[in-house]
Amino acid sequence: MPAIYTLKVLTDFAASHILHGHPGACSRLHGHNWSVEVEIKATVLDHLGMAVDFHDIKKATREICDRLEHRHLNDIPPFDKINPTAENIAAYLYRELGDVLRRPGIQVSAIALWETDRCGVRYTESETL
Repeated sequence: MPAIYTLKVLTDFAASHILHGHPGACSRLHGHNWSVEVEIKATVLDHLGMAVDFHDIKKATREICDRLEHRHLNDIPPFDKINPTAENIAAYLYRELGDVLRRPGIQVSAIALWETDRCGVRYTESETL
């Protein structure tokens, strides 16, 4: 059985949102200091013995999170069309980061997104390394 390496990087961003149609307080303007945990799965290593340089994962994640940093999420695509729920934000981060980091033997395997230290979501799709 081939080895599978799991790499993880943590980052964060601050942003506000409104959840349209929500029956409670989340239907009003509010914000979070979101925590993002990126999980990369790899079955290959490069000539240095690395799957992906942590610096590269952090840089790509930071660039994507910077699009959301100190923004009102409802005003920016795709959240101008879909509710900026934690679930939808996690899926967005997963797909955007996957487009940047995916290559044979390496893929984003999950995004864990926390809107507080007690409430979060983990998003993943089927793995095909």
